[in-house]
Amino acid sequence: MSNASDSTRSDLLDHVLVPVAHEDDALKTARALEPYDPDRVTALHVVEKGGGVPDKTPVEQSEELAAESYAAVRQVFPDADTHTAYARDVVGAIFEAANDVNASAIAYRSRGGNRIMQFLSGDLSLKLVTQADRPVIALPRTDTND
Repeated sequence: MSNASDSTRSDLLDHVLVPVAHEDDALKTARALEPYDPDRVTALHVVEKGGGVPDKTPVEQSEELAAESYAAVRQVFPDADTHTAYARDVVGAIFEAANDVNASAIAYRSRGGNRIMQFLSGDLSLKLVTQADRPVIALPRTDTND
């Protein structure tokens, strides 16, 4: 028997976009998402572009980081799709990727940091959860060493 809450849960986890920063973050995020058993997962890595100033890292190095991150996600979700975005605005790139892959939700794991670091970085988590046009799932942080 199916009810409205089953349908909502299923719709929410039909296709989850998972932004990842690096290999360790990707593996921890995938493991945090695993218990919720999403139907489909797309891992996203955003290569931050400088927008008129030098990039934070060379593109080749960023693409290698993306490949390592995707491999980590596939340790947990072997059939995960991948999507690489190149942008200066990381949150905007996440929203654009969610549209491109028609994601039902965006799942992320906060990378922590103190209030000063969050302020200096523009608090990407706050922008992600307050400006999204689809559900955003904040995954629990179960480890204490990061």
